[in-house]
Amino acid sequence: MAGGSENFYGGIPVFRGFARLMDPALYAPLPDDWSVGVADIVESTKAIAAQRYKAVNMAGAAVVAAVTNALEGREFPFVFGGDGASFAIAPADFDKAREALAATARWVRDDLDLVLRVALVPVAAIRAAGLDVRVARFGPSANLSYAMFSGGGLAFADAAMKRGEFAIDPAAAGTQPDLSGLSCRFEVMPSARGTILSVLVLPAKGADPAAFRKVIEDIVARVEKTPEAGRPVPAGGPPLRWPPQGVEYEARARRGGSLALRRAVVLSFTLWAYTLMRFNIPIGKFVPKTYVRQVVENSDFRKFDDGLRMILDCTVELAAELEQRLAAAAAQGIVRYGLHQQDAAMMTCFTPSVMRADHVHFIDGASGGYAAAATLLKTRAM
Repeated sequence: MAGGSENFYGGIPVFRGFARLMDPALYAPLPDDWSVGVADIVESTKAIAAQRYKAVNMAGAAVVAAVTNALEGREFPFVFGGDGASFAIAPADFDKAREALAATARWVRDDLDLVLRVALVPVAAIRAAGLDVRVARFGPSANLSYAMFSGGGLAFADAAMKRGEFAIDPAAAGTQPDLSGLSCRFEVMPSARGTILSVLVLPAKGADPAAFRKVIEDIVARVEKTPEAGRPVPAGGPPLRWPPQGVEYEARARRGGSLALRRAVVLSFTLWAYTLMRFNIPIGKFVPKTYVRQVVENSDFRKFDDGLRMILDCTVELAAELEQRLAAAAAQGIVRYGLHQQDAAMMTCFTPSVMRADHVHFIDGASGGYAAAATLLKTRAM
């Protein structure tokens, strides 16, 4: 893996088995000349209180879509955080990523009526502060892999962005990013086990890394080994209806023509797609049953980005047990955590091509999700 090369991320082996996520041997340090991109919604708590969950998630997923399209589909490490996203890019991609972030910030402001903060932080600046950015690749299925981050660098970049450092201003009015493939056509997914639990666990300040690792491994092992918890996406795929709830967001994400025309195009296209999916009608190499299976397998419902994030469909009893375990670890100064329960989960999709198996499906809680868990975490830290 040549330092600074565009092939760095592709050279990291993909690991299977989420329970291994805390193994430091899986993580490779980013080259010094790379940069970390961070983005989040300002005052996402207020947006969630106004029940704008879908808009918040759409903004976070738009960051990934815009940068991916700007890089013409080239693989790069990223993680979806609910009300934002984080990623890393090679120096050759810096300008394209910067333009995509600026355009996305403008689109989020103009079309979603939200404020998206964005920044690009040099890895060298993170290491100068005594922290690191290390990346692993987790394969939830044979179709694709998701990035995992460790070393504290993402948390540093996020804090720097919130202080106004390394900031990228929104592009000029009217600028729109390329959000091709971004959609949210599926309906919310009600809990089958009792509750949808949003889990966010970060290390406490000054926590012993070995103790933090053990807590995370214990939590993951408890979840992995029990029928009381599992992925929030039904085995048969998420509910699908027409017209889909996300028509307005998908129309606003499209380029060209008036908003009314874009709505009409999206309504027509989604009706056609719904018919194919509803009656399992293959078109060329597109087989609806295969696509739905891939949607389930590719769902991004658990990850690690300097902290553990999970969206679980679990029993109320298991949710209470996890709360007790985390409260005990917090009392020992090992973790900071936030848990949020809701009735359903939701999915935001990035599908550049339905003919490929590597389409990405971001999962969050349908009424607050990660952002609500983060709010609870901050409250406990006060």
